[in-house]
Amino acid sequence: MEIGTKLIKMSLKFRILFAVGTAILYSILLWTFDYFSDEDIYTSNSIIFQGVVFGIIFGIGFPYINEKLAGRFSNTMGAAIKPELEPDEIIEIEGPANVFRGIGGVGGKLFLTNKKMIFKSHKLNIRKEQTTIAYQNIKTIIKGKTAKIIDNKIKIVTLDNKVFNFVVNERDLWFESIAESIKKHASQ
Repeated sequence: MEIGTKLIKMSLKFRILFAVGTAILYSILLWTFDYFSDEDIYTSNSIIFQGVVFGIIFGIGFPYINEKLAGRFSNTMGAAIKPELEPDEIIEIEGPANVFRGIGGVGGKLFLTNKKMIFKSHKLNIRKEQTTIAYQNIKTIIKGKTAKIIDNKIKIVTLDNKVFNFVVNERDLWFESIAESIKKHASQ
C-alpha cells in the first residue's frame, strides 16, 4: 500500500446490521418451513433462538474468524492487485469491491486515484480486467442497496450511459469520496 493510501474496511455497525438482517431472514425461512409443513416443526421460541444464534454466528462470528484466519490469504491476494497507473497518478483510497454489469459479477479491488476510479479484478475471476472511469466522464452517482436490504451498492452512470454497479464495504464513505473527486475534477 502506498504511503497516504486509505484502506476502507467493514465497520462494526455494518457487521451488526448484517447480523440482524441475517437473523431475520433465517427466522423467516424457518417460519416458512414450519408454516408449509404438515407438522409443527418449530416453536416460536425455537425460531427466535435459532435466528439470533445464526445471525450472531454468520453476521459477526464468521466474518471475524474469516478476517483472522483467512487474513493472510486475502491480504496476499489483495496486495497482489495493482492497477495500471499513469506516471503521475497516486492511489488515494482502495478497498475490496465487486462490480456488476448485468447479471455477472466480478470480484476485486476498487481504487480512487487523483485522476480516476479504477476497478481491478483479482486473479480468481474468469474475467480478468481493469475498468477505468475518469471522474469527468461520470454523469450520475447513486447510492443503492443489495437485495433492497444492505446499504452497500454504488451505481455509476457515465456520460455515454454505461452503468457500473459497485458493491463495497462502507458505502457512504466511498460515495462521499467519489462525489468529492468528481467535484474537484469538474472545476478543472
